[in-house]
Amino acid sequence: MSESRSGPPKPSIGPTRPVTLLVTFVIAAIAAYVLVQRFYGDIAVPTLPLATFALLAVIEALTARSTRARIARKPGTEPIPPLTAARLIVLAKASSIAGALFCGLYAGTFVYVLSAASRLNVAVTETPIAAGGVLTAGLLIAAALWLERSCRIPPRDDDDDKPVAEPKDPHAPGF
Repeated sequence: MSESRSGPPKPSIGPTRPVTLLVTFVIAAIAAYVLVQRFYGDIAVPTLPLATFALLAVIEALTARSTRARIARKPGTEPIPPLTAARLIVLAKASSIAGALFCGLYAGTFVYVLSAASRLNVAVTETPIAAGGVLTAGLLIAAALWLERSCRIPPRDDDDDKPVAEPKDPHAPGF
């Protein structure tokens, strides 16, 4: 039995796909609507996550701005270590998916409390909280996607004129 080698391992993490965020959002929104409809009155719409999402969005946006400058090697910035960039990418992916999840949860809750506001006074007071949850979780998604995009390495100017050479396979005949 012979082993087949295809070269060095390829990176296994790619850019966040919009469909992943959309599916996460839709499933969470449907689940939240069903659960809130069933248990409304036993639970309250939480407000603490709004501040957390907003704070994380600000931190990730500031990090994205700094990271972009460091990767572009702007004057006065220190180059970013590759491991740090990889960690930021993982943070950004996790934040965007978590943001989509919570945005969906708050969206499902918002739809329910908005529809119940005409018959329940408490729903009137919880409608702005749910809307704020959708907004702040959406800001977290945007900041996370910006951070992820800021970690991309821009093409070098001298690479535009030269064709990309294929790496040679060390196991190919004639090497």
